[in-house]
Amino acid sequence: MAQLSDENLIENLIESIAERLVETGRTLSVAESLTCGRVASTLGGGSDTKTWLRGGVVAYQTEVKQRVLGVTPGPVVSARCAEELAVGVARLLESDVSIATTGAGGPGPEEGEPEGTVYVGWCVDGVVGSERHDFDGEPDEILDQTVRQVLERLESLLGGRGGEPALS
Repeated sequence: MAQLSDENLIENLIESIAERLVETGRTLSVAESLTCGRVASTLGGGSDTKTWLRGGVVAYQTEVKQRVLGVTPGPVVSARCAEELAVGVARLLESDVSIATTGAGGPGPEEGEPEGTVYVGWCVDGVVGSERHDFDGEPDEILDQTVRQVLERLESLLGGRGGEPALS
């Protein structure tokens, strides 16, 4: 499995994301549960961050997800929760684009989902979506894989590296 330690790939993804956000004049926010701030911290290394990164919310506890970001009661290891986290942080921080993580990072299962179950949610100009991933490895490896997947999804959504945006 590829890990976050592949610094060149990660740096290229961050720069591609930064370029697309700057080119389009969009802003980005991040809501993190599973990754506890790793996504925002990683993105913070991008170019012109102050122009496009609005901020992030680490909402690890369910109460914080609900109270701060408006997540409805129910399972938090779910596509619904990932999407609601993305919508909530976009609304709270007034960003054009948002991305969110939730899941069972391990050790052990959570809410009946095996460790390595990860949901990534997004909201791009009001269009909401999510995807599920099933990663293997130790908790730190799962987190690294999640961060990489988030960056790859963001790049795809924004049409980075010359591609067409997944959402227009």
